[in-house]
Amino acid sequence: MMQGFITVIVGVSLIPTVADTIASVSDNGTAGFPGNVTGSALSILELTTLFFALGIMVAGIGIAVGGLADIGLI
Repeated sequence: MMQGFITVIVGVSLIPTVADTIASVSDNGTAGFPGNVTGSALSILELTTLFFALGIMVAGIGIAVGGLADIGLI
């Protein structure tokens, strides 16, 4: 159970880093760096932060369900 909490805490603290990295990659040359990700690849790349956050949320739900199952409520 403790590993799950550590996973959620580390994951939540990494969300801004992941979002900043994805934003810097998808700038398309506006920040002085040449951007070569365009079109549908850019759309999929911009969804990375969403899926990262959803993964952390699923881990949190799994911890809650596991805790409830341990005490016999589920």
